[in-house]
Amino acid sequence: MKYDFNKINNRRNTNSVKWDVLDHELPMWVADMDIQTVPEVIDAMHNDVDRGIFGYQYVPDRYYQAVASWYKKEHNFEPKIDWLVFSTGVMPSIGSILRHLTDVGDNVLLQEPNYNFFYKTIVNNGHNIVNSELNYSYGKYNIDWKDSENKLSDPQTTAMIICNPHNPTGIIWDSETLTRIGKLALENDVLIISDEIHGDITMPGYDYVPFASLDPQITNNSISLVSPSKTFNLAVLHASTMIIPNKDLREKASRAVAIDGSNEPGVLAIDASIAAYTKGHEWLHELREYIQINRTYLEDFVKKNIPELNVLPAQATYLAWIDCSKLTDDSAKFNQFLRDETGLYLAEGTKYKGNGNKFLRLNLATPKTNVEDGAHRLKKGVSKFLQR
Repeated sequence: MKYDFNKINNRRNTNSVKWDVLDHELPMWVADMDIQTVPEVIDAMHNDVDRGIFGYQYVPDRYYQAVASWYKKEHNFEPKIDWLVFSTGVMPSIGSILRHLTDVGDNVLLQEPNYNFFYKTIVNNGHNIVNSELNYSYGKYNIDWKDSENKLSDPQTTAMIICNPHNPTGIIWDSETLTRIGKLALENDVLIISDEIHGDITMPGYDYVPFASLDPQITNNSISLVSPSKTFNLAVLHASTMIIPNKDLREKASRAVAIDGSNEPGVLAIDASIAAYTKGHEWLHELREYIQINRTYLEDFVKKNIPELNVLPAQATYLAWIDCSKLTDDSAKFNQFLRDETGLYLAEGTKYKGNGNKFLRLNLATPKTNVEDGAHRLKKGVSKFLQR
């Protein structure tokens, strides 16, 4: 590989949310990488900083051109430039959309288990969470269509958040599934908010389907949210893009993020994002291969050494969703036990609701030596758990 993903980057004492842990602990929980970003992105940031002047910036056309070009090359879908709206993040955008395009007391439909910050954003904005829980059988998830239709038909349900690719399960929803969801939402006047922040991190041989690439009648009722943050490990850049084909909806969403002050870029956001989207293709392709190597290692190790667990196959994300149902139905307590006994710090599935109480989530976007260390700690922890 051209890029050295095996390099150990010391992130302790750097204000890292992930690595602010005890010296002996190995954090593999929150979804950020322990891998340095694209070198050209770092160069772009240096150029911005070296000017020594940090005045106001606007979002130039070349930013939107870079986003559109990236999606054409990576996902065979080129959104129109005028569909694109800058915002400072996917979650701030969702908050603004709920605040200004729906009403307090409305229902927002989710498919649990699901990304935990959705719950906070929905509740904090005075809305109700409605769950159409994913069916789980023989290590696979699928949609409960009858339940989804019932929940969408409730007049109080005005929005549905789709997570595609799905966090934490790693599922890529195919075009048929997304189209069926889109038609049901359209029939019931429910706005689709599609969080596609993990869309670039697919496993080799897979690609995801951007919601905005579907039939125009369906996409006309949607807002898709994308960002370089997960793809290139750039969370603190605070840069994202809303893809909104419908002009009226686009104007409302643009006004929403403007009212909330989420439409102005920070000093490093624009040039770094452009560098990522224009010069990060080869880096990303190698990263996908590297994550698959880590994923295969973990799956094989668990299968051979920890039969009580099952790592679910995943088509996307750098996250592993681990079935612990043979050991526990309280993954929060189990996760704390692992941390106390071995120093391995994972994400407990309970925070994702649904059947997450029987799962743990592990971050694979780290040097392989960390994955190996984490796997052995996991084996040790399960052994101690069985001996209690």
